[in-house]
Amino acid sequence: MDIMTEILKIAKEGILKTQIMYKANLSFTQLNDYLKFMLNNNLINQTNIEGKEVYVITEKGLNFLQRHNELTKLLKTRSNGNKGTIPPNHLKT
Repeated sequence: MDIMTEILKIAKEGILKTQIMYKANLSFTQLNDYLKFMLNNNLINQTNIEGKEVYVITEKGLNFLQRHNELTKLLKTRSNGNKGTIPPNHLKT
């Protein structure tokens, strides 16, 4: 989920595939797997601008980002000293 969130943030203004790969710190194979999944689920669109493949977040992708941010914020406020780790570390040494 975190990787998809990162890709969606990167793709807000439209971006080339190689730029996503470098900014999200992904291998080419990883990037292709995530892009395929996200395209199939309508989180991003692929379009051609001046002969280049550009990836842009969709309305559904923006909705995903908003809900992810809300859940992250909710979990952090309820973590009570666990610094928002999921799952909280219940093992104290």
